[in-house]
Amino acid sequence: LEEAAALERRRRRELLRRERIFNPRIRTIGIDKDALDAQVKERKIQEAAEKAQHERFAHDMRKNDRLMCLLEERQRNEIKDMNKALNEFQKNCQKPETRREFDLNDPQALKKDRPARVSDDDPRCTVSGMQKFMGEDLNCDQRLKFQKEQIREWSLQQQKDRKNALADQKLADDLYDKFRIELDRKIMEEQRKEEESRRVVCEATKTFNRIQAAELDHKNELEKAQKIKDDMDEITCLLRGDFLSENPEQAIGPCSKHPVLVDRWKGMNQEQLMAIRQFQKEQALEKERERQQERRRDAEWDRQRLQAARVQLLWERHQQRQDRVQRQDLDVRNAELSQEQKAKNIYLKEEEYSNIPTEEFYAQFNTTTR
Repeated sequence: LEEAAALERRRRRELLRRERIFNPRIRTIGIDKDALDAQVKERKIQEAAEKAQHERFAHDMRKNDRLMCLLEERQRNEIKDMNKALNEFQKNCQKPETRREFDLNDPQALKKDRPARVSDDDPRCTVSGMQKFMGEDLNCDQRLKFQKEQIREWSLQQQKDRKNALADQKLADDLYDKFRIELDRKIMEEQRKEEESRRVVCEATKTFNRIQAAELDHKNELEKAQKIKDDMDEITCLLRGDFLSENPEQAIGPCSKHPVLVDRWKGMNQEQLMAIRQFQKEQALEKERERQQERRRDAEWDRQRLQAARVQLLWERHQQRQDRVQRQDLDVRNAELSQEQKAKNIYLKEEEYSNIPTEEFYAQFNTTTR
């Protein structure tokens, strides 16, 4: 019974080993598929949690954007109302007729115009109008009083307008400061919530990782013990098998389609190695012939370039010599023409002096000398 149990255990280990060795995924990749599947599942769970968190953040951001849009719309409406009130005030209380320079731009000025002087106390009779002179200003006191009153009214109106503008500006600045303070408060609140949520997620992640690490350590210990046991069994089987004995017959395939089993192949024989070395030598010789042809081609190109450069240099020297000879001939010709021109000028002067009388000659000579 003990021998039968031992044989059964050995047969079961051999079946497990065969499944592990002939499993193409585990044999070629060398990884634990169950562990990878568990990691993929955990990764999907983590991605789903991150996606939910991102959606929550996006919802908060959309909410903040809507709030910002509402506040900006309210601010635009307030500015619009203020501009509308300003336009109404200018339309009702700042009419063109109330301006002090309206009389210069009045389109009905000619229709409203009166004669230059109606009476002696006409206030329109200014100095430039030449209608009233020194001592004739009978309404001086009333005019000065009216001007002072008018200036006072203008000053009061300007002060009132300035105070209203400052009050409106202060109100707008206060509203804007309140808006910015409220916006900063909401942003800080959102940041606090985001940090809190991140802290909670980090704590949960740390706890999950701690549990996973403990489970992984326990699993690694179990796998290590199982691996040690399997390795001992595998070493025992390998020591007694054909793998370490390197029997070349185990690489022969069962059919002609696959004559060699790759996982049991022990190397090439001497004839195959000699054939590969001979082929490599032929490749090296072919490569050397190609290099020699390339060097001969480059040398031929260099020789042709040097020959063309030499021919170009000789042609340039020949052109320089021809130019030098032409310049010398031109200089000699110019000198001859200059001598002929000088001789002709001397001859013409002698002819001119020989045709004039003696007194005129001496006078012209003296003038020329001076």
